[in-house]
Amino acid sequence: MIENIGNILRDYRLENNYSQQQLADKLFVSRASVASWETGRRIPDIIILTRIARLLNLDMSVLTNASGAEFLPPEVIVVDDEEALLAGAIPVLSRVMPDANITGFIKASEAIDYTLKNQVDIVFLDIELGRTSGLDLCSTLTEINPLINVIFLTAYPDYAIDAWGTSACGFLLKPLKEEDVRTQLMKLRHHPGIITGSSDGSEADTDE
Repeated sequence: MIENIGNILRDYRLENNYSQQQLADKLFVSRASVASWETGRRIPDIIILTRIARLLNLDMSVLTNASGAEFLPPEVIVVDDEEALLAGAIPVLSRVMPDANITGFIKASEAIDYTLKNQVDIVFLDIELGRTSGLDLCSTLTEINPLINVIFLTAYPDYAIDAWGTSACGFLLKPLKEEDVRTQLMKLRHHPGIITGSSDGSEADTDE
């Protein structure tokens, strides 16, 4: 019999001497979310499950099997007009997100077309795309999908001020480093969902 994910989470949390609040702080969620998962009212999404597995030193399959839900792999695109940098970024992202579908684009028009046809969860977007502004492309992509997570890429730190004036949730310097990507994924505004079951939420008020 597969153990309930809430029981597993609670048992390993206590084994690691975390209170619900301490675990919530490390996962960048609210304590109410942790309480909801442990009582079975909600199921963490795939990104949060990855964080939990890493933090509690659990095999990811233990959590996904216990969740009783079927997860869609995150749909990720990378947009950079420099082929060498694009080719270098994809292996880094693949190591950080081994289950994700990752697709690279040199042209902004191709990225737009792909986003119109697919439910893209995360886009790593170069700020300078030849004659096209990554800032403008960010606006276009979020108009197509308001739940898309845009993470800007650039070799110039000075662009950060302009980047934070958009709906983007992050900013990374090129070339990409695995640890920087992992840190940025902790800050996503919207998390990829699941086929069945509930996504993580904030409405619960269970004692620890």
